[in-house]
Amino acid sequence: MNNKKITVKVQRVLQTTPSEAFKSWLNPKVPGNPWYEASKLVLNPKVNGLFYWYISGTPHYGQFTKIKKGSEIQHTWMSPYTYGRETKVTVTFKKKGKDTVMTLIHKGLPADSNGRGHADGWGYFLDNAEKKFKKKR
Repeated sequence: MNNKKITVKVQRVLQTTPSEAFKSWLNPKVPGNPWYEASKLVLNPKVNGLFYWYISGTPHYGQFTKIKKGSEIQHTWMSPYTYGRETKVTVTFKKKGKDTVMTLIHKGLPADSNGRGHADGWGYFLDNAEKKFKKKR
């Protein structure tokens, strides 16, 4: 493992309001977010609140550092794929016409296959969020 870091950015357009997308992302009972698919979950989505997310045999941990209702969520992120080092995830929800642009930026990831793999993982969950809000227009 080297000390170089990368940033992963994933973005989707959701056919809903920023407020609805925000609420959905933090609700583990709603399909379309990572918390929904956890086999074990402790989730306290408030500033300084902690989470423990266990999925596919892998534990993930973090602490919420910023929650701006309807528009932004920030939290730390640690897992075996970050070699136990703390990284930072920021999710924003911005209105664009009738839709919402959801952007997830994950900073401080290791510059190797473990770090780059987060692009696919986050892409999967943002794809699910996009499908959840897909409407016939």
